[in-house]
Amino acid sequence: MSDSTRNTHHAPDTQDAGWRFAHSYTQLSDVFYARSRPVPFSKPSLYILNRQLALELGLNFDRFPEAELACLFTGQQIPNNADPIAQAYAGHQFGGFTFLGDGRAILLGEHETPTGNLVDIQFKGSGQTVFSRRGDGRAALGPMLREYIISEAMHSLGIPTTRSLAVATTGEPVYREKMLRGAVLTRVAASHIRVGTFQYIAARKDFDNLKSLADYTIARHYPGLVDAKEKYLAFVYAVAERQAALIAQWQSVGFIHGVMNTDNMAISGETIDYGPCAFMDTYHKDTVFSSIDDYGRYAYGNQSVIAQWNLARFAETLLPLIHEQHETAIELATKAIHSIPATYQRYWGQTMGKKLGFTHLESVDTALVESLLTWMQQNKLDFTNTFCDLSSDQQLEKEIYQDASFLNWRREWEQKLLDAGIKREDAIATMRQVNPTIIPRNHRVEEALQACEERDDVQVLERLLAAITDPFSQDADLQSYREPPPPAQRCYQTFCGT
Repeated sequence: MSDSTRNTHHAPDTQDAGWRFAHSYTQLSDVFYARSRPVPFSKPSLYILNRQLALELGLNFDRFPEAELACLFTGQQIPNNADPIAQAYAGHQFGGFTFLGDGRAILLGEHETPTGNLVDIQFKGSGQTVFSRRGDGRAALGPMLREYIISEAMHSLGIPTTRSLAVATTGEPVYREKMLRGAVLTRVAASHIRVGTFQYIAARKDFDNLKSLADYTIARHYPGLVDAKEKYLAFVYAVAERQAALIAQWQSVGFIHGVMNTDNMAISGETIDYGPCAFMDTYHKDTVFSSIDDYGRYAYGNQSVIAQWNLARFAETLLPLIHEQHETAIELATKAIHSIPATYQRYWGQTMGKKLGFTHLESVDTALVESLLTWMQQNKLDFTNTFCDLSSDQQLEKEIYQDASFLNWRREWEQKLLDAGIKREDAIATMRQVNPTIIPRNHRVEEALQACEERDDVQVLERLLAAITDPFSQDADLQSYREPPPPAQRCYQTFCGT
């Protein structure tokens, strides 16, 4: 098969998989996108397919040979009714504004699921687009599998997230600091509209298209606001509400995004763009994993603050729509942004309160949570395992829990549960529903990626996926996935750009 045929062929049976594409985004002005096609790849091969997600999407790939699926998931065969585009957006990256766009991603369209929802189907790593600038538009196998692992873990934890449908290798090398195996990730998202999408059109001072984008996004993600009074201001509040809830959920499981740039904040409220992200082992509020975050801008303890900063940038883009009087628009938007810390604190109190067994959320004492976290930090304790230990009398017999400070805290905790009328067995039941026993531990993720990259051994990956997609399991056979890393593997770094 020639390169040109691979790049343009429409597979005659692709529709039989169940694709139901719509293209509402391309009904917006073409200033928001550029039509684009995946580049030819020499020897595509399917690496992993998320059959459970496919089922949820109403897709069935069982009857297709693996070679055909490899062509499909590297963009060598485009479904008949897809309309591939690269999206334009801008963003503040570590505080500096720049124009961006999908430099290595192509959106096939919006697939309609059996429940009637529209979800974006996007290739990541499918080659250069008009927005690639100096990039090659490619992606490496390791980072694409990493996104697959982490996004599936987040979904299993009940945290809003994009998901990964497949990873396929391209048969071609990708050159970074060393030669890596090329791969394409197929990502599923509520949409890829970002704070940066609004920044892009606002920076162009294109009022008509700003309004079109806002109306489109409200109709797609916040339909209850379509006829709302002062709907653009209400839009700011609604986006802020979802982001506050999302960040609180991140914090509750020790997740650190790593690159909370405005182009990595989805208006839908999903977690998006898994680059240098990771889960904390030892608790410390200043934990950073990203190799390029020298000053801790996106540290664990800063994520709610950065979310507010990003949302302020979002509100700025909507000022012409919020009110015709600029000063009044600023006043209204400022009030909305200033409400975010209280909103976040409410969600944080709820999520962290459940982790301590408080079934009545009004009874949560956030000072109790804070004092526990302070004690954990002082004693360099594992974040995930400490919360699990609290629901086990046997685990609380460990020496560390005989510490006088902890015993004082424990007495206060148990008294507050008693005062709230919560039985211990009910508290434990709540805790075991929200405190994961298994997270994608960094050393386990690296172990799986190394096995795939160096030995083509997918069994390590498959075992890890089975464990992290059952995150509240008490199964003794999964004990090894609960263990923190050995000391030599605790200085962990993640990297962008691969």
